[in-house]
Amino acid sequence: MPPGKYGMQEEWAKEGVREIMMDFLLPTGIFLKFPVPPNDTIKNIKKMVWKNARSEALFSALGDPDAYVFTCINQTAEREELEEESRRISDVRPFMCVLRLVAREGDRVEKLTNTQISLLIGKGLHEFEAQKNHEVNEFRTKMRTFCEEKAQERQLLPWQQWMEYSFPCDLEPCCSPCGSAKSKNTKKIFINVKFEACDESFMLQQDPQDHPGALMRSALKKKATVFRSLRQEPEDYTLQVNGSWEFIYGKHPLRQFKYIFSCLRNGQNPHLTMVHHSTISKYQEEQGRMCSQGYKSRSMSRPPPLPLKKLVVQAGLFHGSELLCKVVTSSEVTVGSEPLWDQKLEFDINVADLPRMSRLCFALYAVIEKTKKPRGTKKKNKKADCPIAWVNTMVFDYKDQLKTGEFLLSTWPSVPDDKSDLLNPMGTVEKNPNVDSAAGLLIRFPNIRPHPLYYPPLDKVLLKKKSSYLKLKEIMDNKNYTEFFEDEKELLWKLRTDVRDHYPESLSKLLLITKWNKREDVVQMVSLLKNWPDLPAIHALELLDYSFPDPTVRSFTIRCLRKLSDDELLQYLIQLVQVLKYESYLDCDLTTFLLERALSNRRIGHFLFWHLRSEIHVASVSLRFGLILEAYCRGNIHHIKLLSKQNEALGKMKALSDFVKSGSQRMTAEDLKTCIKQDSYVEALSDLMSPLNPSIILAEICIDKCRFMDSKMKPLWLMYKNHWTQGDMVGIIFKNGDDLRQDMLTLQMIQLMETLWKKEGLDLREKLDQAIEEFTLSCAGYCVATYVLGIGDRHNDNIMIRETGQLFHIDFGHFLGNFKRKLGINRERVPFILTYDFVHVIQQGRTNNSEKFERFREYCERAYKILCRNGTLFVNLFAMMKAAGLPELTSFKDIQYLKDSLALGKSEEEALKNFKVKFNEALRESWKTKVNWMMHSLAKDNRP
Repeated sequence: MPPGKYGMQEEWAKEGVREIMMDFLLPTGIFLKFPVPPNDTIKNIKKMVWKNARSEALFSALGDPDAYVFTCINQTAEREELEEESRRISDVRPFMCVLRLVAREGDRVEKLTNTQISLLIGKGLHEFEAQKNHEVNEFRTKMRTFCEEKAQERQLLPWQQWMEYSFPCDLEPCCSPCGSAKSKNTKKIFINVKFEACDESFMLQQDPQDHPGALMRSALKKKATVFRSLRQEPEDYTLQVNGSWEFIYGKHPLRQFKYIFSCLRNGQNPHLTMVHHSTISKYQEEQGRMCSQGYKSRSMSRPPPLPLKKLVVQAGLFHGSELLCKVVTSSEVTVGSEPLWDQKLEFDINVADLPRMSRLCFALYAVIEKTKKPRGTKKKNKKADCPIAWVNTMVFDYKDQLKTGEFLLSTWPSVPDDKSDLLNPMGTVEKNPNVDSAAGLLIRFPNIRPHPLYYPPLDKVLLKKKSSYLKLKEIMDNKNYTEFFEDEKELLWKLRTDVRDHYPESLSKLLLITKWNKREDVVQMVSLLKNWPDLPAIHALELLDYSFPDPTVRSFTIRCLRKLSDDELLQYLIQLVQVLKYESYLDCDLTTFLLERALSNRRIGHFLFWHLRSEIHVASVSLRFGLILEAYCRGNIHHIKLLSKQNEALGKMKALSDFVKSGSQRMTAEDLKTCIKQDSYVEALSDLMSPLNPSIILAEICIDKCRFMDSKMKPLWLMYKNHWTQGDMVGIIFKNGDDLRQDMLTLQMIQLMETLWKKEGLDLREKLDQAIEEFTLSCAGYCVATYVLGIGDRHNDNIMIRETGQLFHIDFGHFLGNFKRKLGINRERVPFILTYDFVHVIQQGRTNNSEKFERFREYCERAYKILCRNGTLFVNLFAMMKAAGLPELTSFKDIQYLKDSLALGKSEEEALKNFKVKFNEALRESWKTKVNWMMHSLAKDNRP
């Protein structure tokens, strides 16, 4: 085929095209050709086909339009059935403007659901079937049954429990026991309450410590008095936040609900609606009908091809991060299109000693000749290694059977590095799906017995021994202990039952020194785990790292995590999704746990979906994440509709962003508004739940208020209004082209800090009478948080202040002490930002107001001590994010900054002493901050 442009990709991308000429092939053999508007739906186009076909021969043979479905060749050159007829043809974007009408086959509801799931998760379900992989098939069958059973159980719940799934309460951390007595000095609040389908509302005075039931009782009493109606029971009602899918119910004080807490802090009156349980039951029945219908890595770059001389394969057996025996290396073969080794690689370990989760890691590298030195030398040219590719595979399959026979492993491209990093045990065990561009490594596991070998069950007894407890206590008390001498390993192993009985939270240390290549030790460790007490989440999370792959360990970890509340699980959900990448098999306890919790709480399901969906394009996790997404959708058919609406809106936002950035001439806000005014954009961008918070309704887009920012990526600034929210508008900033996962992680950590502070009774965002006090409190939180996390790029454009006086930071592109440098000079030389301008405000403009400043210092020290007491949690959460591939978080070395800033391994007194030194340094060296800010402003002003 001669070079050129084929297909309709550019035509579909054009804005403002009114009609596109399309061809239609009918099952009667008739050919039709007529123009269609690109914003027309498949359903409307089908009506047009029937209208045009009336004047053609054999029209009577067509019959009912619903008996047919359009097919096309899509952008990935695959045949696609267009079952979802509400889609616009401009969103389908067929490769050529040809639609073929064919008779429907099979279960239409099932096919429609499959189509909707494929479109939503960004991966066709046919790709899973094409794998022809028994593990994939068994996982899909098992998870579909599991998720559909959960959905059916959910539909049988009483309406109050169904509310807990669909609209879980959004609560502030409780800093006092729930049963505590009310304060006599509690100031009452005014709450505006109306009844659904009624324009009248009442202003009620209520104690903020009262439960929602008391407020509903007051509202019903008021209604009965005003309208002289029969009294009703508060148990038949719930409270809904006006203009939101947020509800107020349950045995919690009113002030603990985030909405009411926010109103109190901002001096506003909450506006709520009384909703009868019959309305909630209708929502539940609607979802039940839909469900019943349905239930019938790394950035890679290849090394240059020359001057490669020889190819070598290196192989190693790993259990997590532990090398089980000496690495073996093949002989060298000449570079060619199909190099052949035909060589046996033997490892120095008995088959009986192989751990259950043994991982065989391969690396393909080339031996090259180093360039000769310019000066004469007697030394010969040294050989160097150039990494080419890597691949991992499990020694046992998902059914516990030792692998035998041939396996073709599609490898992953390596990043040029030193030889110590050739093998990648942390990498995926999935094969590279891009087989056309990947090197294939053919290996054969030998048949060491005439019959299949399975990993046996472990049921041995424990051994007890005595030894010195003083050294054990020293090891256990040191939170920063990660490497052990041989005598310490022997001591830990000898006293393993004492570790269980007296230091159970140090399980990870015992697991790290266990000899997983020694069968008897494995039996002892696994047997010990059976009686190990459950750990708090702060310690259990650490065990999901790739260093702890044993299935018994991971099952124990999930057992501990089951005690997490829904709010706590949401707090750690980003990390739990990332460590899915360390799982060796599709069917694992972590996957089942996440699906179970997601199907019990729609808020968790919402965020689990988007965390998985955001990485579906990553080849190494695309299969695993796609299968989990499919399973979740099977268990929540109704949620598909809501998520699809969000997905469609995000697609339009991306199109708008591309339009703004790709203009040949300078784009204006008016150009953006003109584009949004198109029917397809208005429809897609209206009436949806916010992907950032499913409680927020993005009702009507305010086109006149929309614009884009003048920074490199041209972020969109989209504004929404909701007639239920008294004129308040909601804004969405959409940025396309930057990796914001690091910002996301930092914001998560700051939110966690705020939660921990509030639990200790320290609210550094509390609304006080004066803006100066708000500034003082938020500045304390800002100083401590940016120091602990090592936030960089702290110039004056990234530090914001609200009208209330609250200080906050934006842009977290650099953290963990990765400060910006200019011409080799560190631009940020202070632990945190504390300029004399800040001090001037804190001291209320008086130079002698040391009392106010000392109070600020005390806030900082108290906040820092709270974080140090929870230091292990922060370190564990950052360690779990290594799998995300963030540029500034790739190894344990990157986390060392956090360990140092939180003074892990030191006493609270030593930690506070160190922080005081940093505090004084920040104040003393603040002039350097002013210089950095001045240079930043000059550079910005001189931009072309």
